[in-house]
Amino acid sequence: MKRSVKMKVNFDKNNDGLVPAIVQDALTRKVLMLGYMNQEALETTQETKKVTFYSRTKKRLWTKGEESGNFLNLVSVQSDCDSDTLLVLVHPVGPTCHKGTDTCWGEGNDPHFGFLSELEKVIEQRRTSADSSKSYVASLFEKGINKIAQKVGEEAVETVIEAKDDNDDLFLYESADLLFHYLILLQAKGFSLKDIEAELKKRHK
Repeated sequence: MKRSVKMKVNFDKNNDGLVPAIVQDALTRKVLMLGYMNQEALETTQETKKVTFYSRTKKRLWTKGEESGNFLNLVSVQSDCDSDTLLVLVHPVGPTCHKGTDTCWGEGNDPHFGFLSELEKVIEQRRTSADSSKSYVASLFEKGINKIAQKVGEEAVETVIEAKDDNDDLFLYESADLLFHYLILLQAKGFSLKDIEAELKKRHK
């Protein structure tokens, strides 16, 4: 019995019957690779939950990981606004690239928390190389863990006070102060947001 593709995909737009398939980690949102699918490859992917492409060199269907064991476990797949490109969200098993890297661009598939990750980098730079007489962050690290922990406690109290009031601007201001100092405390203890994420994942049911 013929399997059905549960979305509109224009496989006839290109002469070879293939559409690009962008593969993205469902958790980190890192783009892992680009492959090509025909209708059979898409149907096989949906049925087996293992991402399968059409190999233009082997001239056949090719399931990623069929030799290495580094499968791409399907989370979801959707077509774009023109119905000629697929976005495939996956949980990767091992590195994606045949060269052994996490992505086909040689990047690590690490979690990224937007601006907060950039802020972590700034804090690390201030901790390791900034002048404590000119940098507030560097001065906190110089004073040690007790002072840093104290600042987190102070900011937490101020945040709670503002939460009980009606001034949303002040609440957000104090919340930002609390999060900023908490990021400093994490680094002082040798941890990062990735460690907090990992702990929360362990608790998730």
